[in-house]
Amino acid sequence: MRPILMKGHERPLTFLKYNRDGDLLFSCAKDHNPTVWFADNGERLGTYRGHNGAVWTCDVSRDSVRLITGSADQTAKLWDVQSGLQLYTFNFDSPARSVDFSVGDRLAVITTDPFMELSSAIHVKRIADDPTEQSGESLLLIKGPLGRINRAIWGPLNSTIISAGEDAVIRIWDSETGKLLKESDKESGHKKTVTSLAKSADGSHFLTGSLDKSARLWDTRSLTLIKTYVTERPVNAVTMSPLLDHVVIGGGQDASAVTTTDHRAGKFEAKFFDKILQEEIGGVKGHFGPINALAFNPDGKSFSSGGEDGYVRLHHFDPDYFNIKI
Repeated sequence: MRPILMKGHERPLTFLKYNRDGDLLFSCAKDHNPTVWFADNGERLGTYRGHNGAVWTCDVSRDSVRLITGSADQTAKLWDVQSGLQLYTFNFDSPARSVDFSVGDRLAVITTDPFMELSSAIHVKRIADDPTEQSGESLLLIKGPLGRINRAIWGPLNSTIISAGEDAVIRIWDSETGKLLKESDKESGHKKTVTSLAKSADGSHFLTGSLDKSARLWDTRSLTLIKTYVTERPVNAVTMSPLLDHVVIGGGQDASAVTTTDHRAGKFEAKFFDKILQEEIGGVKGHFGPINALAFNPDGKSFSSGGEDGYVRLHHFDPDYFNIKI
């Protein structure tokens, strides 16, 4: 399985996202330019220029026409995917950390970081069909918990929003009223910051990764803990195969701790676990620093990882992968 090395970013990667058809891959990094690539051969198609800070996250609409990005420059921007033009800028009073289009792409949930006197917040914005009619008004503003919300996504039928972050608690909110519906249990939940959150293809369950060196699988509606995957490193990124019962976990030490420990390249591998048996089935090495982003192609035949080293590595699976027996 020879990876395709994609060098387009000058700073560490923060987020990776495939479009629904699986032919495009969008990457965000601490440089200011989200980039789009062909997902089969890793050829760079173009960059989206306009942010003045690290870009933390992105999402692409179902029809691959719009891209939304959230950045440390206190804005979230809507882009035309094909032309790279900025369509609209949502301005906030603090960095925009997480963005997610609703099913149907009519709404977007955007989270903002705590900043000065402000607490973390979850904003729901209506996305207009015609960019000229786009407004910056929030349909809903939820004042979040203490600490940063690292990820917020839509639940089934857009009726809920699932959020998680620094206080290690996963919360489910009513997306119309903003009422808190459920919180993860302190006993079964994560013990440290939740860094990442990924939904299954059908939305029935989701996976969280945490600095407590574990990833956990949850039921989307009841917030019951289903499975736990334990590793020996802080987890920065998680993703699930849409095809097989495989969970992929990536991470490594914080960048500041890397120099003080032994840095064999093998430390920074994407680890594959059996979703049901919770056992590690293999790993993919290659990054020279912690893995910050992981994404599975919607067809389940390839995945990509983005690291602190500024590279995106694109892996197309060998036929053997689909015959792994436990």
